[in-house]
Amino acid sequence: GWFGGGGQKSKDAPKKAILQLRGQLEMLNKREKHLQNQMDEQDNLARKYVSSNKSAAKAALRRKKQFEQSLEQTSAQIMTLEREIYSIETANINKETLEAMKNAGQAMKQIHAGLTPDKVDDVMEGLRDQHAIGQEISEAITQGVGNTGIDEDELDEELAELQQEQLDEQMLNTGTVPVGDKVGKLPTVPKAKVQEEDDEEEELRKLQAEMAM
Repeated sequence: GWFGGGGQKSKDAPKKAILQLRGQLEMLNKREKHLQNQMDEQDNLARKYVSSNKSAAKAALRRKKQFEQSLEQTSAQIMTLEREIYSIETANINKETLEAMKNAGQAMKQIHAGLTPDKVDDVMEGLRDQHAIGQEISEAITQGVGNTGIDEDELDEELAELQQEQLDEQMLNTGTVPVGDKVGKLPTVPKAKVQEEDDEEEELRKLQAEMAM
């Protein structure tokens, strides 16, 4: 700690402890497997001599019992080490999580330094004022560009002239007057007058025929 390394040592202490515990746990697991093999071997010897040599069979069972006691102690030590490793890992995770949350809190303080709801309201109010000023400037610039001062009656007259031009063009192209248009219809000739003209034509043809004879 005299050379500024105390903080790093404190941070590495949980990892170092976990590594040491895991090394010890690996050794105990090997011992557990070895004791189990010894128990199985003595059990096989006891079964082998159970009928032919009871003393040897009994001695094998005695050794098996000793190995069994050692195995139970080793299994208990393994459980203890596993529990300690889990506890250290959990504590280390909690510590790192707390440190991360602490750093996040400090970062939030730095971000919000000098910021208050009143200041935010002032900024937003200033923005609204500037938007309103911009709108007024836009309206002032475009004030004289609108469709002001236009005579509606003059527009109606021009529209009527365009309609009349369109009807005249249709009459020239088709030779007929569109139905329902605004152009005055041609006067109709009375049927009696038409019949009179036909009679006169007939009499003229007869007279020409007589003169030819």
